[in-house]
Amino acid sequence: MPKASEVLDRVLVLEMVRVTEAAAIAASRLIGRGNEKAADAAAVEAMREAFNGLDFDGTVVIGEGERDEAPMLYIGEKVGKASDGAPKVDIALDPLEGTTITAKAGPNALAVLAIAEKGCLLNAPDTYMDKLAIGPGYPKGTIDLSKGVTWNIERIAKAKGVKPNEIIACVLDRPRHEALIAELREIGCGVQLIPDGDVAGVIATTDEDTTIDVYMGQGGAPEGVLAAAALRCVGGQFQGRLVFRNDDEKARARKWGIPDEEFDRIYSLKELAKGDVIFAATGVTDGSMLDGVKRLRKGCMTTESVVMRASSGTVRWVKGEHYKG
Repeated sequence: MPKASEVLDRVLVLEMVRVTEAAAIAASRLIGRGNEKAADAAAVEAMREAFNGLDFDGTVVIGEGERDEAPMLYIGEKVGKASDGAPKVDIALDPLEGTTITAKAGPNALAVLAIAEKGCLLNAPDTYMDKLAIGPGYPKGTIDLSKGVTWNIERIAKAKGVKPNEIIACVLDRPRHEALIAELREIGCGVQLIPDGDVAGVIATTDEDTTIDVYMGQGGAPEGVLAAAALRCVGGQFQGRLVFRNDDEKARARKWGIPDEEFDRIYSLKELAKGDVIFAATGVTDGSMLDGVKRLRKGCMTTESVVMRASSGTVRWVKGEHYKG
């Protein structure tokens, strides 16, 4: 049985960028058009077509929903040419992370995916997840989701060598976060509120230029796994705990292999995305991390992407020019 790194060596890193580029370009045609569903559908179709041009045996473990609910890239769907001897990988994906952002021409919409050896990505149900994330460079154990907001801010500030009121937190702008935001501001923290796109919010903690120190709050559990995959590649810290709003969501979790006794479990970074992982993202609209798709004269389009790999600890920034599509 080949090691994880040997499996993923056969799936070229740049091929993953081509997949996210295809989804981003397709979605970009609907930026600002006010149609979330059409933008998402365009990205899904383009990503699926790009996957099926690659010679690997892929299984979607985090996708657009269950088979009866999603026409393409549903959980459990097989993608790739899957010829004899092709590497078997699990895939977490969001062809358009930020459908509302795209429809309104807002910032930080992305096409994102992560691949890993089979069984290395948590098959997260479509529920909320409490998330706590910081970038690389902090001592192990700096954050603890079981502790309060103030406790974590003080720990991060101490590790960074600053006062708590110098920390900037990124939080989704949602009514459910009113108490969280109030406590952060009581401490004196800066709070950067984002309308959507919490994968980009988590990844922003890895880039000092964004000035974001920590991501806090509830967002989608599938997006949590994607964000954890990115942090695995650069050495950040992430903890997540599933949040269930009703019995239907608990039943969904059981269906994907999460027993009742683990409903309150706090997942570490490596429990969400372990082994060798490749993460790729392409900007759809301009954001803190990536520029969006630009349509220039004479039919040229430009894209900006990032691709990361856990085993090598490499981060590559890829600028593309596209003269078709």
